[in-house]
Amino acid sequence: MSEQGYFEKIGGHQVYFHEGGEGEPLLLIHGSGPGVSAWANWRPVYPILSKKHRLYAPDLIGFGSSDKPKSIQYGVDVWVEQMIAFIETKKLGPLSIVGNSLGGGIALHLAYRRPDLVKKLVLMGSAGIQFQLTEGLDQVWGYTPSLETMKKLIHLFSYDKRFAENDDLVQMRYKSTLNEENQAAFASMFPAPRQRHVNALALSEEQLRSIEVPVLLFHGREDQIIPIEETSWRLSQLLPNAELHTFSNCGHWTQIEKTESFCKLIDYFLDT
Repeated sequence: MSEQGYFEKIGGHQVYFHEGGEGEPLLLIHGSGPGVSAWANWRPVYPILSKKHRLYAPDLIGFGSSDKPKSIQYGVDVWVEQMIAFIETKKLGPLSIVGNSLGGGIALHLAYRRPDLVKKLVLMGSAGIQFQLTEGLDQVWGYTPSLETMKKLIHLFSYDKRFAENDDLVQMRYKSTLNEENQAAFASMFPAPRQRHVNALALSEEQLRSIEVPVLLFHGREDQIIPIEETSWRLSQLLPNAELHTFSNCGHWTQIEKTESFCKLIDYFLDT
């Protein structure tokens, strides 16, 4: 799989996605950070996971190179319907899904609404359950473009502070936020007060208990964006068939900070 992706009209929108690898299909749903795209989010895991899986990694509507309709009201319904349309258009279901942060919340909603499309879920620092908005998430969703602010956000995302000293990474994420269309779309997604956006992504405890597919939860112990105790730990108690793996010395970027272990655990979980 390469950085070059494909455009396809799906669910009435022009969707940009990456596809590659051999094996059973695996859908990767990215998170909601500024400048994020499927490639930026999943680039480290492509070479490993693509050895055993056919990977599909779309840009969510409003992110990356996918459509950014000016009249749309962004929210979980838009993104869940996009993922359902993607799975059905590409004739992929039922399949397993890996969801990061916002993408984890989307995956949970998808599994609740359309269990016929889902085999297994892997959720990383996932939304989809009620929690108190953190200062870190408030800063992420309230981002306005500046190089210094992007560097501060990468400090928040990662436990290993060398990531924030990586000029190439900082510049790449910063430059992707300078596009005016991208700025306008991101600014319209999570305006203050932002607790309401956390609430809108949350399923009820009853809904979560009804999701019966096997679930593997990942969380970085030092995550400053999504609090482990209020989210992944509670999800592990509510989801009937969930397992939780906590990475020590790890922030919100489990797939970046713990790439090899992350991929090995996913392979084992999906193979068993």
